[in-house]
Amino acid sequence: MAKPRSPLSKWLLRKIGYPVEAVFVHGAAALFRSLPLDRASALGGWIGRTIGPRLSGTRTARRNLTRVFPEKPAAEIEAILLGMWDNLGRTIAEYPHLDRIGAERVEFVGGEHADALRDDGKAGIIVGGHLGNWEVQTIAARKRGLEAAVIYRAPNNPYVDTLLVALRGAATDTQIPKGPNGARALLRLLAAGGHVGMLIDQKMNDGIPLPFFGRDAMTAPAAAQLALRFGIPLCVVFTERLGGANFRVTVFPPEACPTSGDRNADSRILMERLNRVLEDWIRERPAQWMWLHRRWPD
Repeated sequence: MAKPRSPLSKWLLRKIGYPVEAVFVHGAAALFRSLPLDRASALGGWIGRTIGPRLSGTRTARRNLTRVFPEKPAAEIEAILLGMWDNLGRTIAEYPHLDRIGAERVEFVGGEHADALRDDGKAGIIVGGHLGNWEVQTIAARKRGLEAAVIYRAPNNPYVDTLLVALRGAATDTQIPKGPNGARALLRLLAAGGHVGMLIDQKMNDGIPLPFFGRDAMTAPAAAQLALRFGIPLCVVFTERLGGANFRVTVFPPEACPTSGDRNADSRILMERLNRVLEDWIRERPAQWMWLHRRWPD
């Protein structure tokens, strides 16, 4: 467990560390914005492949991969790691170009399910994971007239948070940070008939342990709990990178919600099902998922 920072170190971080980090991040965003989309994506991929394997997170990703795929040889694991860093670098570089991607670079599969969510007069939940460029699915839905708020974890650096909110604004006008205030805003939005997108593949310390790749992983049950509480449709959506800055967004039909009457048991069953769907997609495209998460207990 990390030691708590001293008051002095917190002050230095706020006054010096955060501004310096923000200058770097804003400069990178300006560079990628100045380049044509394909060149920006390619440069981001090159940076990811060049720098990413040298970062400490690679050890976590390699450990996750070898535990999930014990049958894969070391060379294949390393190739997946390199592909993961390429995808992550491209995703970061594509942030300033989200609007163009949504307008020109997305192949839609299952669009009729997105249209049904848009037109049914009810609230709805869209769930996915950190696959491909996960920001694309929200902007692709918006291009079809389906407005969806997004739930996100705000960066510790408020200056970086402001930039990401602005860049993500091409995809949605409503961004709800995680936390008590965000939870209340989410409930109000769903009660008013709005739609929300949630990524369900990150560890939540106070979640529930559910199978994921054969091992229990702490999983946030909010998506299932909200779908059951409000009686609203819940659709799975995934974005896969087809090559360069080209994507396919696949929307699945609404999940059938269990109806045993025990909401806790029903939400567990539904989240187990969602984890299995997510796992299947990751197995088919392992280089497009963020293996950097500490998803399982060590």
